[in-house]
Amino acid sequence: MVTGKGGTGKSTVAAALALALATVGRNVLLCEVEGRQGIARMFDVDSLPYEERRIAKGAPDGAGRAGQVHALHIDPESALLEYLAMYYKLGRAGKALDRFGVIDFATTVAPGVRDVLLTGKVYEAVQRPRGGRNKSQITYDAVVLDAPPTGRIGQFLGVNSELAGLAKVGPIKNQADNIMGLLRSPRTAVHLVTILEEMPVQETSDGIAELRAAGLPVGGVVVNLVRPQDLSAASLAQVRDDVVDPTAIISDLKRAKVDVDAALVASLVDQARDHAVRRQLEDEQRALVAAEDLPTYELPRLAGGIDRGALLELAQLLRAQGMTS
Repeated sequence: MVTGKGGTGKSTVAAALALALATVGRNVLLCEVEGRQGIARMFDVDSLPYEERRIAKGAPDGAGRAGQVHALHIDPESALLEYLAMYYKLGRAGKALDRFGVIDFATTVAPGVRDVLLTGKVYEAVQRPRGGRNKSQITYDAVVLDAPPTGRIGQFLGVNSELAGLAKVGPIKNQADNIMGLLRSPRTAVHLVTILEEMPVQETSDGIAELRAAGLPVGGVVVNLVRPQDLSAASLAQVRDDVVDPTAIISDLKRAKVDVDAALVASLVDQARDHAVRRQLEDEQRALVAAEDLPTYELPRLAGGIDRGALLELAQLLRAQGMTS
């Protein structure tokens, strides 16, 4: 599962992780639950229905082998209809309830039911037996969930525990217990995405504490949108301390055949100072991330934006850093 503060790129990281996992013939299911159709946009495909569709091949390994990435857009109404058909054999009666607005009423009045249905569909995809009766169903080697943001992740993942306490018997309690068993098992990892800014890093720290308190397994932290680090620590210190020699800058620019004047040099020094201050703040936040004592992975800010090629590039970086091992 991949979570993170809004704006940190958690959906991009989830997609890249799915591609990274889809190696050496492995099948991966990439799920989303927030209704934004972000997967379809990133992979430039039509809007996803409530069914699994193959959308990409994974990043190839050293031998050129790659698995498949399937995607699933989970909406609570469709999940509830499937649940009613599976556990209560309602079939057409369930669809009649949908026409009367009962499903919308249930998921609005009891928001916890909505989250149970969403996680329940993920649970079903994970638990499929190999060689089962339904030959058309794909058995996955990994399932990646683009989960709600860190501000809601504890509630989202813990709602099954609350429901199990309310429902003492029956299929609802059994499903809630089974889902919580999976979420708290070594088969699950909740990865958090952040950027090197104060608020996202603080929310990441709070999210880690909340997950640990709930007994949910924390995976690693993905530091996303990292800026290039072209200047050395010594050069950055010189800029911050205003001890840069303008004559040296002028000499370097002239050797590069650049027309130079005092205004240009002053502008460059100002930009370098802003960059140095920013780098110092980022290094402070990076130290806070490291203090969480979790596996940490870094992904660069890509100037060209996110498309399928960019996702493959990020997937290869995640694999190279050991996130899929």
